[in-house]
Amino acid sequence: MKLFVPTETREGERRVALVPDTVAKLAALGLEVSVQSGAGDESFATNDDYTEAGATVVAEADVAAAFASADIVASVRPLDPDRGQSLKPGAVALSFLAPTTDGEAIRAIAQAQATALSFDLVPRISRAQSMDALTSQALVTGYRSAVVGADRLPRFFPLFMTAAGTIPPAKVLVLGAGVAGLQAIATAKRLGSVVSAYDVRAASADEVKSMGASFIELDLEALEAGGGYAREMSEDRAARQRELLTPYITESDVLITTAAVPGRQAPRLVTAEMLTGMKPGSVVVDLAAETGGNVEGSVPGEEVTVDGVRIWGAKDVASQMPVHASRLYAMNVVALLGLAVKEGELVLDPEDEVFDGCAVVLNGEIRKDVA
Repeated sequence: MKLFVPTETREGERRVALVPDTVAKLAALGLEVSVQSGAGDESFATNDDYTEAGATVVAEADVAAAFASADIVASVRPLDPDRGQSLKPGAVALSFLAPTTDGEAIRAIAQAQATALSFDLVPRISRAQSMDALTSQALVTGYRSAVVGADRLPRFFPLFMTAAGTIPPAKVLVLGAGVAGLQAIATAKRLGSVVSAYDVRAASADEVKSMGASFIELDLEALEAGGGYAREMSEDRAARQRELLTPYITESDVLITTAAVPGRQAPRLVTAEMLTGMKPGSVVVDLAAETGGNVEGSVPGEEVTVDGVRIWGAKDVASQMPVHASRLYAMNVVALLGLAVKEGELVLDPEDEVFDGCAVVLNGEIRKDVA
């Protein structure tokens, strides 16, 4: 069976779906791996690196033929419709793929009578943890958010006791204690700041405290949901939450927001009014800017300053650290294909809850509600 890794075409995307270190793992499954020339350049993986690992490098002139002959195409972003339509019947496209936003790409794959597996929809169960690319990439974005906050804050993160006097540590507040939030907490702590955090899920308190941060207790009901996610909150509860969080935001030097609802617009946690009490020079990092924003006024891919407060809107954050983001994603690809490939053959059992969850298209049949 042939696996092909194309160059990513979306502007700003620097990751690659497969790194050289993982080629041998796929070869052990019986796959012939080929990679488009230059696919790994932005992740600092050269054509020679892939060749030495045992992959075939495909020249630009031969890319169309590689798509047409591939049994599996692995990418980070969804294939654009032209590429999706070029897949042969029965081929599998493996990538992030959101039914609510990538409808055109999904329909193109279905038209080709191919299959689309989405990392957005891998179920959060124990045996699928190694395939959970949302989690692996959230690790990257959480780390990056704390580094961005430290870089833009015009003061130290850690405590310094000097002959000239004592400099107190920065205060960091993290809203949302999922994977990205916990990594932001851990990184901010390593940099020496005093960290506090809030999440609508009561179960998050112990995780936050285990990272050395303090958990903010608000007099509000918890919003637990399945799969480690939070339930959507009513507007009345959201308004009360914003009111109770405002004093904590005012006291913070850096605010990092990480709350997201898969497939939906991010919840608005912070209004412009809530930021007015922050000291000039304070920093806000909104990791949800691309999906509507947790913070009013954040702009994806831009940094804006409002009344002296710098608001950094996230965009393509994992791609800003392409080396390790690509490595983690590649291991997710290997894990999922390790489940799908049996004795050199691709076997997608729709009764298996992993494939039942992540198969958006199966042999031309669209299995999810698509926008």
